[in-house]
Amino acid sequence: MDLKHSTGEKTSISARLRQLILYLAVPLCVMSAMVLLLFLVYSLQYAQISSNISTASRFNQNFKDEVDLKMYYFVTGSRNEIPWDEVETAEELATKLLGSTRDRESRRAVNSVLNLCENLKNCMSEIESTDGYDLRIHRLETNVYVITELIQDYMYTYLYHEAGALAALRERQNMWLITELVLTAGVMIVTIVFSLRRSFVITRSITRPIDELYGRVTGIGRGDLSPRPPVQAEDEKLRALGEGLEEMASRLNEQMELNRQEQVRLRSMELALVQAQINPHFLYNTLDAIMWLVETGKNEQAVEMVSSLSLYFRSFFSNGKDIITLREEALHVRSYLEIQQVRYKDILSYELHMDPALDSCLIPKMTLQPLVENAIYHGIKPKRGGGTVMISSAQEGEQIVLCVRDTGVGLTKDALETLRASLRTDEGTGFGVLASYKRLQLMFGEELDFRIDSEESRETEITIRIPRRLEETP
Repeated sequence: MDLKHSTGEKTSISARLRQLILYLAVPLCVMSAMVLLLFLVYSLQYAQISSNISTASRFNQNFKDEVDLKMYYFVTGSRNEIPWDEVETAEELATKLLGSTRDRESRRAVNSVLNLCENLKNCMSEIESTDGYDLRIHRLETNVYVITELIQDYMYTYLYHEAGALAALRERQNMWLITELVLTAGVMIVTIVFSLRRSFVITRSITRPIDELYGRVTGIGRGDLSPRPPVQAEDEKLRALGEGLEEMASRLNEQMELNRQEQVRLRSMELALVQAQINPHFLYNTLDAIMWLVETGKNEQAVEMVSSLSLYFRSFFSNGKDIITLREEALHVRSYLEIQQVRYKDILSYELHMDPALDSCLIPKMTLQPLVENAIYHGIKPKRGGGTVMISSAQEGEQIVLCVRDTGVGLTKDALETLRASLRTDEGTGFGVLASYKRLQLMFGEELDFRIDSEESRETEITIRIPRRLEETP
């Protein structure tokens, strides 16, 4: 046998199930059709015989009385009417019965009725043409009454034989019914036994690879991504599922390795961000500014700057939390701006317009501060006459809109495109912007909308749209 051809015949479970259904359905349909056909034939025969008996019974009850009475009235002169119509109706009925009767004795009785009806018409014609009351009475009693009596007797004979035919039909019907029941039971037993055997084979061919696939999926769920041979199955779909599962496990393993490397890179970036924020120059310059304020007798400003520096580092560390509320982030940015404004009081001003209703919303720590620092050092500081940094928050539907805008030197079109490209490639300049973007992307994924707009010599604006996520209340 050709192995390839044999395997091809077993590749489709649905085809084998359809074949099994055919094995089960065809014998049942054939048996059902035979039973229905025989039932229909017997029902038609039974209905026909029953109809003949009913018709003959009505005829037998009324015919003799009506014909005898009308002929008596005619002979006695009470009425001038001969029952021709009754006799013709009887002939028509007998002819109809003859066409629908199959029993030989019944047909013989109907033929006798037809002959007697013809004789009856001849006798009525003779009486019509006979003069004399006595002769008419004599022919009425010796001919007409005798013929109608015979017709009635033959109709009784017909009914008797038809009743016998009906009983025989019932007996044959019962015998056929018993035979069909036995035959149907035998066919059903053979069909069920065969179907059960085929069902077991098909079920086994389905459940075995499914059990193996379940075991493999369970292993993958527990972290077992080691390469294995695909699950073998007769059905091509199950084989494809096994191969796809192994391919998925391989890709998942590769993706997990990539994610691990990405996490290492992100941690390195975050560490670099922390190191950048704890800039010794920033701390030294701040302390120098405090000393200068003290030496010049501006103790109140020095105290405010120390308080801002303390608040800055307190919010910076945030008890080790990486996700903080928008209120905490705003305090951190405010303390940072207060420190920077003391240093750059001649060129720097700032505005914070934070919606209090959004204070409990969650964002990654150090989201806004790097953007503000970028605005000061790359926007305000290089500009003659200084400028303003504006930070705001607002709600649009189920989203939070954060905006950091500066009225600094802005960016050229080429510089703006380079900065935007760095967000897509994770490479290039603008470390503070890139770090904030990656932290937000890590938390919000595809739901993040991070947009940079700038106009040279006028302003730069960074707009962030993120889902509104609230701080969990204890």
